[in-house]
Amino acid sequence: MADGITIAFGPLGPVGQGDLQGDLVVFVGDDLVLSPAVIEAVGQGAADLVARAAASERFKGKSLSALVLPAPAGLTADRLVVVGLGSEKDRAKTDWPALGGFTASKVSGRTAHLALSWPGVTAANAAEVALGARLRHYSFDRYKTKKKPEGEEPRGTTLTVMVEDPAAVRAAAAATEAVAEGVLLARELVNEPPNVLYPEEFANRAEALTKLGVEVEVLGLEELTELGMGALLAVAKGSTRHPRVVLMRWNGAPDSTEPPIAFIGKGVCFDSGGISIKSAGGMEDMKGDMGGAACVVGTLHALAARKAKVNVVGAIGLVENMPDGNAYRPGDIVTSMSGQTIEVINTDAEGRLVLADVIWHVQGTYKPKIMVDLATLTGAIIVALGQDIAGLFSNDDALAAKLTAAGEATGETVWRMPLIPAYDKAIDSKFADMKNTGGRHGGAATAASFIKRYVNDVPWAHLDIAGVAMSSSSSEINRSWGAGWGVRLLDRLVRDNYES
Repeated sequence: MADGITIAFGPLGPVGQGDLQGDLVVFVGDDLVLSPAVIEAVGQGAADLVARAAASERFKGKSLSALVLPAPAGLTADRLVVVGLGSEKDRAKTDWPALGGFTASKVSGRTAHLALSWPGVTAANAAEVALGARLRHYSFDRYKTKKKPEGEEPRGTTLTVMVEDPAAVRAAAAATEAVAEGVLLARELVNEPPNVLYPEEFANRAEALTKLGVEVEVLGLEELTELGMGALLAVAKGSTRHPRVVLMRWNGAPDSTEPPIAFIGKGVCFDSGGISIKSAGGMEDMKGDMGGAACVVGTLHALAARKAKVNVVGAIGLVENMPDGNAYRPGDIVTSMSGQTIEVINTDAEGRLVLADVIWHVQGTYKPKIMVDLATLTGAIIVALGQDIAGLFSNDDALAAKLTAAGEATGETVWRMPLIPAYDKAIDSKFADMKNTGGRHGGAATAASFIKRYVNDVPWAHLDIAGVAMSSSSSEINRSWGAGWGVRLLDRLVRDNYES
């Protein structure tokens, strides 16, 4: 994984007149005043320089704005970078990762020292600034072979975050670094081409979690057939790549018998649509139809790396949906692991078939206290909510509220959508227990209703992440096609509600 950045934490000492190499970054509100601790560290001359330059350049200190002063007088730094925090009201609701991402973008490819101190800043805030900086600098370029001309090669970024209590920030940053690793792992999986990341290879990469203490079991074609996962296997029939189901367990709770929470991810490594083939335009993006599975693997990495005190099961169903003479067809009736039968109306409504069998297996085998599934499931959710927010469907108000709160805290926001009897009725079939699509109208809701038929009395939530997992809107912390969306959301859900 290439993030191109090195981050360290150091004391906010007297650096203004010292031998400071690289850039110096300071932060100001709309009053353009440096904090007393920063003035003590960098000198009153720097504060005066900021005031004069701001007046000259009409810099107002608005949130996420910057003023760059090369070769600042009285400082040994190469540049003085002034980053705006906005008004006092803005500062009260600072998005710390976004601040870190924005700041890092202003010193990309350079060495920089961030004087991060003003009233109210905590160690956790500083750690999230570092998290945002790391996420902003991720890039996926391993398949580019043409080198840039000499002197234009990309340079790494080195940041030293200078704070008043470096030890406290390092302790907080240990957890956020684990989360960053999980997000970047999820991005890496989504960005990989489908000829590289097919079900077997995806399972191999998930098995690497054993290095962190995660128990990993991989079910192959024979095991899935014995379990009777007829819905998942139907989707995989058209591909020469055999399916896999990967079961990951992190047992971090003090009581190893504590029922786990379960995260389930759709992992369609490539979705051609099958016999109901998609149009050619944009089909290459269907390498990202495993964004839910990528999120689950990234989340398990984050939880294990930070030694979360919770028991978690992660389960992903990995298939390719391809057309060939053996592919499942519209009109077929398949039998799921639950014994319920499904009339196939459209082979491009395949993700719900994969989830149906994996969810049924997870709730029967592990008896989880909650289940959350994530899937790039429908284009309908993009029509409804765009590409900045995920759709949330749930049978449990308390779980829905927890996910909503975690989304607000991390910026990975969700919006609760309705589940009503009319949507469930829309998937009734004349020939089987249900059909795999309820038609064009309310497509995200009827898809969620289909999945709900495989959930018993477990509190459950379904996140339709088709709009946010890939090719989503860029942000201060993401410039990648694969967003790694959901890892921070699920980590926060666990941290705030389920850790011992």
